[in-house]
Amino acid sequence: MVRRSVHYPLTIMQTIPTGVQAAAPKVRSLGIINWRGLWTLYLKEVQRFVKVFTQTVAAPVVTTLLFFTIFTVALGGAGRVVGDTSFAVFLAPGLIMMVMMQNAFANTSSSIMISKIQGNIVDVLMPPLSAGELVVAFAAGGVTRGLMVGVTTGAVLALVVPITLYSLWLILFHAVAASLLLSLLGILAGIWADRFDHMSAITNFVIMPFSFLSGTFYSIQRLPEFWQVVALFNPFFYMIDGFRAGFIGSADSSVTVGIFVMLGANLLLLAASYRLLASGYKLKA
Repeated sequence: MVRRSVHYPLTIMQTIPTGVQAAAPKVRSLGIINWRGLWTLYLKEVQRFVKVFTQTVAAPVVTTLLFFTIFTVALGGAGRVVGDTSFAVFLAPGLIMMVMMQNAFANTSSSIMISKIQGNIVDVLMPPLSAGELVVAFAAGGVTRGLMVGVTTGAVLALVVPITLYSLWLILFHAVAASLLLSLLGILAGIWADRFDHMSAITNFVIMPFSFLSGTFYSIQRLPEFWQVVALFNPFFYMIDGFRAGFIGSADSSVTVGIFVMLGANLLLLAASYRLLASGYKLKA
């Protein structure tokens, strides 16, 4: 069993004769996991977005309400149904999941990217935190922001559309798994990107298309057969489809398959994030 220790430099107290000085500083044993350091970095990530609550939580809620209004009122969706479900009830879970994914990605990607540009990424790399602890702390911060935005958005939408809970387990699993997947993807994007336009390219050409083409605003059953098959290769589809099934009780694909797809994707991204942080790729000069 490997245990880590932190050795502090010689202090003034240590230069005082033995009979005069108080207790000498002791070596702090961190153990296998540096819980204090992990918790500190996690709190830093949470406080980072909580301090600008209006921008990070309130603004996405307003954007989601605008989408909901446009699709249900301006485009005449109020009287439409999807299967046996009204369009408004069908749309709400998709919008909640979409805003959760986008904010989970934004939290981790912007945190690492800004630290690299400002040059204070060393403040994260210098402490006795392993690559695994860094991944967990960053990802947990992104998941927290995604869940907070999702809960707030859901509470606001519940005021204008009747939201029911068919399976709380499905809702919680897909909310956490999807937020974690996008948080890990944000870590990879933040490490890879050198400039803000690189990050914008990932957001505009990967995150947004995959989100909008994942069945957020429609059922894939309405698509031609070829495009239905294509949709099944989009991991974002399984996030929204399973999450929506937790509310309305029906899905466009196998929920079990979706669960395994999300678990596999998360494990793959977790391994990739760990590898990049452990190697110091684009982080250590």
